[in-house]
Parts: sequence; C-alpha cells; structure tokens
Amino acid sequence: MSKILKYLTATAVAACLPFAAAFAEWELNMPVGVTELSRDIYGLHMLIFVICVVIGIVVFGVMIYSIVSFRHSKGAVAANFDHSTKLEIVWTIIPIAILVGMAVPAADKLIKIEDTRDSKLTIEVTGYQWKWQYNYLGQNVSFFSTLSRESDKARQLGSGIDPYSVKNYLLDVDNPLVVPVNAKVRVLLTAGDVLHAWWVPAFGMKKDAIPGFVNELWFRADQVGTYRGQCAELCGRDHGFMPVVVKVVEQAEFDQWLKDKQGAAAPAAAPATASLPAGTNATESSDGKDPTGPLPSTSLANAE
Repeated sequence: MSKILKYLTATAVAACLPFAAAFAEWELNMPVGVTELSRDIYGLHMLIFVICVVIGIVVFGVMIYSIVSFRHSKGAVAANFDHSTKLEIVWTIIPIAILVGMAVPAADKLIKIEDTRDSKLTIEVTGYQWKWQYNYLGQNVSFFSTLSRESDKARQLGSGIDPYSVKNYLLDVDNPLVVPVNAKVRVLLTAGDVLHAWWVPAFGMKKDAIPGFVNELWFRADQVGTYRGQCAELCGRDHGFMPVVVKVVEQAEFDQWLKDKQGAAAPAAAPATASLPAGTNATESSDGKDPTGPLPSTSLANAE
C-alpha cells in the first residue's frame, strides 16, 4: 500500500511540474504600480481585504464553535426566546460602523482620482478602430499610435511567424505616448467611432473613451520605463490589436523629444502657406472663408 501511495505522489508531482513555471509568473493580487494613485488604490484594496478576512474569521469561528459545542448529541437544548432587542441593536450598529469606516478612505481616494488640478501636461487621447491618436494640447504635437509591424505580421493567418518569437507580441506600437517622469499628466479621453477604453495597469487607471463625450483621468509616474496596456472595451473585430504603450522618460529627454516632434511638424505646414496667392491670409481661402471649416463638436482645443 505504501508503495502505491509513493507512486501516486510521484506521478502527481511529475504532472504538476510543467505548470510550476506558469504558476510562478501569476500575480494573484493587484499590482502595486508606479504611480501614487495605483499605490493608494492598492493600499485601500489591502485594507478592505484585511477587514473582510477578520470578519470572515470571526463569523465562521462563531458558527463552527456553535455547531460543535451545541450539537444535539451533546444534549444541547434550543433557546426559547424569540428575539433579543439588545442583540439586534448590537449587530446593527457594528456593521454600520464597519461600513462607515471603509467608506471614509474609499471616498477620499475617489476624490483624489478625480482631482486633475495643477497638471503639468494635458494630452487629448482619441480612440479609433483600431488605433489611438495622441494630441499634446498647446504643444503642436499630434500623432497616431498603432500596432507594431512585427506583431501585425505575426498575427496574420498563415504568416508562418511564431508569435513567441516576437518581442512584446500584441503589446508594442510604432509611436508610444511619451511623458516626463514625476509630472502630473492630465488625459482627456474620447473616441471617434465606437466605445474604447484606455488602460495601463501599472498606472492603476482605466476609463472609457466615448464618442461625443470627454472623460478625464490623471497619473504621475515616478519611475522611468515603458509601460504597456490595452483597449479594455470590446470595440470590434480587431479589438485585441490596439495596445497602449507609454514611455516615461527624464524631463530633459522629454523636452528634446518634444522639440524634435515640433520640428518635424513645422515643415508640413510650410508648403500650404507658400502656395497661397500673394496678399492672401494663410487662414483664409480666396473667398475670405476659413478653409478648414468649424471645429468638430468633440474637439478639445479649448479643454485647457
């Protein structure tokens, strides 16, 4: 019998070994993140979790004690009272106190999440099927961010490319969002077609991008690095192919990147101005009207 048990144990261990590496990579708890909001949310989560664990231990402890100590086989006799007013008051006041105690820190964090004041940088983020557009308000910098060519090739049916050979498969883009470290960044979020959702787990933030409506969020990353996320709203057949990539850099590097982007955007406007007849204002057509037309209703040009 002992040999059979040893054999079964060895077989079970051998069967579990292939999954051990995968289990080791799992993160069962919430990620702490690299922003103050993500750490605040994690702290609130752990506080509520501890409270729930303590309540569970007390409740199930009392239940198990009662079942064992007052079972019929030990001659226990059921109580003959209908109710106890004092007991009902106690078990009403205690849960109320616990809920209020949890509501106070939760409300404080919710207020902080919505406080976008004193932001150093404001970025308009527009979701499209299936890409993101980033517009640095007041900086004359705007670009689209789409799935990287390597991931796009590998995802095609019959491509013959092993997805595992592509670094950051489906989580890389051609033009990442670039922000400075330790700077409060305000994000104005909308969509140009259907519902999308901008989500970066390391920032602790996720909000819907809704056509004709502007949502907002903020983050302040305190660690340099590249952080990846995805669209978290089912937005169509290529929903899984519009990742979010944010590159957090030092302030000096961000200033240089911004200067380079502004320099690349300037020559594009020069030919249009040069082609106008002499004496014509660059912002007017030959009939005196604005050739660009009115701003769309979802424009965020005045959002700052």
